Amino acid sequence: MKSKVNEIAISYSGSLKANLLPKITCSQSAADLAFSQWNKETIELHETFKIMLLNNANKVKGIYEVSNGGITGTLVDVRILFAVLLKSLTTAVILLHNHPSGTLKPSEADKNLTEKIKKAGKLFDIKVLDHLILIPDGNYFSFADEGIL
Repeated sequence: MKSKVNEIAISYSGSLKANLLPKITCSQSAADLAFSQWNKETIELHETFKIMLLNNANKVKGIYEVSNGGITGTLVDVRILFAVLLKSLTTAVILLHNHPSGTLKPSEADKNLTEKIKKAGKLFDIKVLDHLILIPDGNYFSFADEGIL
């Protein structure tokens, strides 16, 4: 008897050609795109962690929601995050999450998670280009711009 297993698939909604994909040139372009895709009805209610998947030309392949949490935090399973990155053949990633409180200051947990993902990314040759914290008014904090990436 032949064994069977489930196949895990990642799908993209939309069929944009590579030349039509948005290109990330700086933290502002990444923040603008992330904010435009964020659910404005929940950005002030609970924390959500997403990843922006990029190809070698820094063009956005898609945005994937990794976790959805409570008012003060969300649990990010790094194994699931990397499963998505590897399955989608992503070469670079921008980490994204919101602070419903409106504070732009990263917590120690934010810094530790960023470092953990960055270290794991090195093993797979996936660059962590930035980690953005978005707040409801559209402002953001960039780990790369602040030199803490």
